[in-house]
Amino acid sequence: MSASPLSAVQSAAENLLGQSWLTTLARIAVALPFLLSGVAKLADFGGATSEVRGLTGFEPAELLAVLVIMTQLGGSALLIAGGRYAWIGAVALAGFTAIATLFAHAFWLKPAAERFLHQNIFFEHVSIIGGLVLLAILAARSSRGARAR
Repeated sequence: MSASPLSAVQSAAENLLGQSWLTTLARIAVALPFLLSGVAKLADFGGATSEVRGLTGFEPAELLAVLVIMTQLGGSALLIAGGRYAWIGAVALAGFTAIATLFAHAFWLKPAAERFLHQNIFFEHVSIIGGLVLLAILAARSSRGARAR
């Protein structure tokens, strides 16, 4: 008796999802926007400072811009590298995204004409945060399992 088409698809999917290169590619894909943003902010520190000042009103904006850059670059590096500390990178990027989203896309404070756009962006960012938290959970479990062996 031959396997059903569904079980063949499931077997192929499980095989693909078990590949370590796919895990690495997924970590890179999730971290890439943060990495590129951190590099862009580093290349244009004045612009990064202006962005922070405009979104938050906090001073000294330069210090906050440095912290944002460090979070984006450091969190991305930890996540991309994988291993025992990948969960820290994922949590840092999730926390950063949550804070930045509240400042930049608080749709409930926007004028009616902008509300729909910012509401969509807000919930897209909630999805990103959820993905980062899931990556953190999986990385922590993997790290814990590796230490137990």
